[in-house]
Amino acid sequence: MADTMTPTVLFVCIHNAGRSQMAAGFLRHLAGDAIEVRSAGSMPAEQINPVAVEAMREVGVDITDEQPKVLTTDAVQASDVVITMGCGDACPIFPGKRYEDWQLDDPAGQGLDAVRPIRDDIRVRIEGLIEELLGSR
Repeated sequence: MADTMTPTVLFVCIHNAGRSQMAAGFLRHLAGDAIEVRSAGSMPAEQINPVAVEAMREVGVDITDEQPKVLTTDAVQASDVVITMGCGDACPIFPGKRYEDWQLDDPAGQGLDAVRPIRDDIRVRIEGLIEELLGSR
């Protein structure tokens, strides 16, 4: 496998505190080192959403050490796939990049019962993404 490039995926949402962090956590957990994972926000929050952390803990994925990061042009340019989650036009667009916009409810201010279905939807999408990116290897 040394001759194949490792794909890089960037998850972007406004605060980089919920959806993008859950997606990044799932991708790291399920793909290991086979895919490089980044996440960022157009207006990063102070900390990760504690309900998102708890929802991920329930399925064995620990995102407690993650911190919201600011979205940079460099991060977008260095990524093969950019997945946005409700950040609208805040994400810079570069030719030749693959962009997807995942329509997901925002877990901010929601209880655990409301965040679980968002988490589960993200997991299904991540599993499909892994199959797309690594399925031919």
